[in-house]
Amino acid sequence: MADVTFKGTPMTLVGDEVKEGSQVPNFTVLDNALNEVTLEDFKGQVLIISVVPSVDTGVCAEQTKRFNDEAEKLTNVKVLTISMDLPFAQKRWRAANGIEHVDIFSDHRDASFGTNFGVLMKELRLLARSVFIINADGKVTYTEYVNEGTNHPNYDAALEAVKKVVE
Repeated sequence: MADVTFKGTPMTLVGDEVKEGSQVPNFTVLDNALNEVTLEDFKGQVLIISVVPSVDTGVCAEQTKRFNDEAEKLTNVKVLTISMDLPFAQKRWRAANGIEHVDIFSDHRDASFGTNFGVLMKELRLLARSVFIINADGKVTYTEYVNEGTNHPNYDAALEAVKKVVE
């Protein structure tokens, strides 16, 4: 299991850590109109899944904006941001920040994504900052569980990993 802290405090992650080379686990999240979305909705697509505790905080906002900027340059790649924020708050934040190339989903209702990907921080009921690259066959090709929740992920490594998948 990944060792994760949040502001220096150790967190207990619920669920099993997702490993590179494994089949991507299924999940159910809500879009900003409260519609259920599952892994099946992205079948056959290359995915960057950017996981943040809350889009409405500094590092999380920067992470989402960075992947939004990168998504515009990528072809045949779908970028998802998943957090525990309520769908209404995500919709409002997305509009206020001009996010056009990333789909933002809420795991608030069931914590299905957080549990299935091993990123649900039990103590805070927030998702641990992480990045997953999924190929078109549904295999996990890259994982990063950021060890401190207030740190940025390794954007360059994630983008390099996605380039290998789409080449």
